[in-house]
Amino acid sequence: MRLLIITQKVDKNDPILSFFHRWIEEFAKYCQSIIVICLQKGEYNLPKNIKILSLGKEKGKSKIKYIFNFYKHIWHERKNYDVVFVHMNPVYVILGGFFWKISGKKITLWYTHKSVDWKLCLAEKITNIIFTASKESFRLPSKKVEVTGHGIDIRKFKNQKSKIKSNKFMIITAGRIAEVKNLHLLIETADILKNKNFNFEIKIAGAPILEADKIYFEKLKNLIKKKELENLIKFVGSISNNDIAEFYQSGDIFVNLSDTGSADKVVLEAMATGLNILTSNEAFKNVVSEKYFTEKKPEIITDKIIDLSVEVADHDLRKYIIANHNLSYLAKIITESFN
Repeated sequence: MRLLIITQKVDKNDPILSFFHRWIEEFAKYCQSIIVICLQKGEYNLPKNIKILSLGKEKGKSKIKYIFNFYKHIWHERKNYDVVFVHMNPVYVILGGFFWKISGKKITLWYTHKSVDWKLCLAEKITNIIFTASKESFRLPSKKVEVTGHGIDIRKFKNQKSKIKSNKFMIITAGRIAEVKNLHLLIETADILKNKNFNFEIKIAGAPILEADKIYFEKLKNLIKKKELENLIKFVGSISNNDIAEFYQSGDIFVNLSDTGSADKVVLEAMATGLNILTSNEAFKNVVSEKYFTEKKPEIITDKIIDLSVEVADHDLRKYIIANHNLSYLAKIITESFN
């Protein structure tokens, strides 16, 4: 099988999207050849049967140039692929759908987000198959949906605690700094824990991206200063997917208070690493036991953290990832679906 992948970025060092580099590697095991068209390319090291084509964002080209390059690539390579796999961007299905349909190409889409807009609705009509991580990750009713789990690299995210451990209970979280992540609730929780004389530290990995995120980030820093928590809460910045496993291994618990409504990949990675978790994300409500699930109330979050601080690591959390979100399994079932 010859596969065309459309994705946002190919860069093994990108703090957010570097995970997709491993996805491409894994897909290559089941494909004769792969062509990847990305909006932007950085550093990569991929098997010889993979060809990377960029729309040119790394060179600062305009959106009109991106579209021109997109059509140029899918036309020039039309004889070199049979199936199209669009990652997270329904607009590419809309842009290329008519050409791919009349060319006899199978069109597939990966989408994991609770947002449903006109682009997704239109893309759903065009695609042959839609892959998603969980039933909560795709909110548009469709008979085309196949739930595959997330693609977690269990070789990288393994139960191997960091050699350097703090004597404090280490609370960690990771992901984009944005209001939807509810990090202000974690700061309010820290204030309560401090007043209870709980011995802890919080590390937050990630960075703001959008302008609204940057405004929210400033609000978080002001809130930390107001509550005099500067010595207890640290923003450690973006961490590449290549290095994030070590960050997870340094923690005692991973807290996720996200409103995304889909199974956040960072939570699954933390579970694969052997960390106990605490989440308010509804996508995990029927996945983890009640002790790992919380309401979005600082007082309740505080009590849950204190209770979990005396719990040993739950190996069943990693077993769940291996059984349901293994990257090797995901690549295999997706490529089998192409046939």
